Amino acid sequence: MRIARRRLLTGLGALAATTGFAGYATAFEAGWELALTSYALTPPRWPAGLELKIAVIADIHACYPWMSEERLGEIVDLANAQRPDLTVLLGDFVCTHRFVSGYVPPGAWAEQLARLRAPLGVYSVLGNHDWWFAAIPTDPPDGSRSVRRALAEARIPVLENQSIRLAQNGRPFWLIGLGDQLANNGRRFGLHGVDDLPHALREVNDGAPAILLAHEPYIFSRAPERIALTLCGHTHGGQINLPLLGSPFMRAEPGQKSYVYGVYAEGMRQLVVSGGLGTSYVPVRVLRPPEVVTLHLTGTAGA
Repeated sequence: MRIARRRLLTGLGALAATTGFAGYATAFEAGWELALTSYALTPPRWPAGLELKIAVIADIHACYPWMSEERLGEIVDLANAQRPDLTVLLGDFVCTHRFVSGYVPPGAWAEQLARLRAPLGVYSVLGNHDWWFAAIPTDPPDGSRSVRRALAEARIPVLENQSIRLAQNGRPFWLIGLGDQLANNGRRFGLHGVDDLPHALREVNDGAPAILLAHEPYIFSRAPERIALTLCGHTHGGQINLPLLGSPFMRAEPGQKSYVYGVYAEGMRQLVVSGGLGTSYVPVRVLRPPEVVTLHLTGTAGA
């Protein structure tokens, strides 16, 4: 389902005046369109009777004019309207490309996110851009501290190599948050993360099903069968998807499998990669509009 907004975003300037393909990819698909993407999943081993609706928000990349607090407010309203049991944020709150007219103050986007409502709570992980830059990217990098402060203001817990036990109608499940896999952008030593899945799993002490939140989808190929479902962002669904060529600018990190968009299954595990909301490098999206994802999880009698 796609929801057309009734007004153009302010501040598009010269980009809004462009025509044809470039104008569509920037002013319309990246900055105007909004999709609601819904999946009905029955993960293997998910117990019968544990029904769960999850709203997924990923890759906000707050900036003017593309992802203002007003636009983020509409996204929050859309997520709340789905009446989820649980809402998760999958990182990258910071916009770092240069094609902006300004940066949204972290307090402003935190104020909008504080309006998210779900009976089982709202939880977050951090993304690579949240680590590489400050919440206002022109400020000195601060190792994610300013983004953490904004999320704390919104009263949204950040799960970093942590697990918490939740219950829906008396039926328990685990929610696991992974530290970012590309957190440290060292020029000398390359990319390495703060992810520690074994540490997070130490807290999982019973047989209840588990859901893993991770910004990048690379962890999926290494996740144990114990984790029924992994939710990720980071890829923007390819961001630029061209007929016949696919996603020419999308590449996995060396040695990593490529999971770009949608639902994947390996063995008894499932993965959902959100197309996210904002943009990286340039404010352009082609055939992958910004989206809020909802998941409806149900189990089978034999699980």
